[in-house]
Amino acid sequence: MVEEVQMTYEEAVEYIRNNVKVRDTLEVSYNRIFAPGEVLGLTEEDEITGEGLRVALQLNGEILNQSVEIDLAELEDDLIELRHIQDDKEIIIEIL
Repeated sequence: MVEEVQMTYEEAVEYIRNNVKVRDTLEVSYNRIFAPGEVLGLTEEDEITGEGLRVALQLNGEILNQSVEIDLAELEDDLIELRHIQDDKEIIIEIL
């Protein structure tokens, strides 16, 4: 089942915080980058360093297969779309 929704950046971050779990698949599209991967962990915001919610991903791919940490606060102006796949449920979030 695929569901498509539109959210603001703030709503999307809140969605990730409340719904994305370790071992889910999260595909992040921003600027000219497409980063699909398995969620390894979520790190809450850090007011001292100014970092936003961070998502650690094990990237999927034949050529590039590494883990990265994406700071969503750094993507606020460039985030285009998120795709969250959990079990048989898929949600596509278009960022307004």
